[in-house]
Amino acid sequence: MQSPVQNTVVVLGTGGTISGSAASPDDNLGYVAGTVGVDALVASANGPAGVAVESEQIAQLDSKDMDFATWRRLAERVAHHAARPEVAGIVITHGTDTLEETAWFLARVVAAAKPVVLTGAMRPATSREADGPGNLADAIAVASQAGRAGVVVVFAGQVHSAHDVRKVHPSRLDAFASGDAGPLGRLEGGRLASARPWPREAALGLGVLPAEGAAWPWVEIVSSAAGVDGRAVAALVDAGVDGLVVAATGNGSVHRDLAAALARAARRRPVAILRATRCLDGAVAEKGEPEAFASAGDLVPVKARVELVLRLLQARAPAAKAD
Repeated sequence: MQSPVQNTVVVLGTGGTISGSAASPDDNLGYVAGTVGVDALVASANGPAGVAVESEQIAQLDSKDMDFATWRRLAERVAHHAARPEVAGIVITHGTDTLEETAWFLARVVAAAKPVVLTGAMRPATSREADGPGNLADAIAVASQAGRAGVVVVFAGQVHSAHDVRKVHPSRLDAFASGDAGPLGRLEGGRLASARPWPREAALGLGVLPAEGAAWPWVEIVSSAAGVDGRAVAALVDAGVDGLVVAATGNGSVHRDLAAALARAARRRPVAILRATRCLDGAVAEKGEPEAFASAGDLVPVKARVELVLRLLQARAPAAKAD
């Protein structure tokens, strides 16, 4: 029996500014996120011809309130639709505040052999200059590309990898960038012009995720800065934190008092620690000698936190296999 042609793109809605509404079409700030349904978003986007689009509402959140339960459901639905032979790719509409975190989470959990494309907007759906419809149309076009695989972000005409993307501006339409790596490509007239190959992350699989309602590891971010001390670390350890990400200065350097507190925490109970640089670009370059705390490489602190959560989950389920 001949397999169905891959000409369907599934759009999963999670809320965000792209589905926000305001009282006036001139109001781009005083809106309520997550009010317009994903079906309406799809109807407003002029996607590529010949592509059938399905939609499913996963959540209606302001993405600043994104949670682990929604992440789990989203990963499950992405894996479900990616396994359908008629589906070319999946698009996720998402708020911009935590979009980079969700992108990295999905890249490290779902082993999708098809494009998984996140997009959003900086202006609400009710704006007379809404950017959501264009971003969504571009995302659908990218998701329908044959031969592509992996998690990417499509925004303001650019394609970013889940690994490199980060939000760099609170209000500009081109709010996302990829640091030193640069974007994977650009969209020109709805067509993808690639700049470099799409990377594929090593996916841990859905099996590492806790059962519904079960506790996820508690990981927090602490910052190294002038005059910092170890009181926040001590308080977190006393409260039962499982892991800490240090947003370190420069090339992963940590204030001596904070480093001492972290070392005490590691000795006192098994607290996992990762160092990330608080610099917007670049990576923590190892100096050749053993470091007290493992490096997160070029992951920004918020993604390093996601990574540490997943590593702790993997340690809890060592037999879990990638899907």
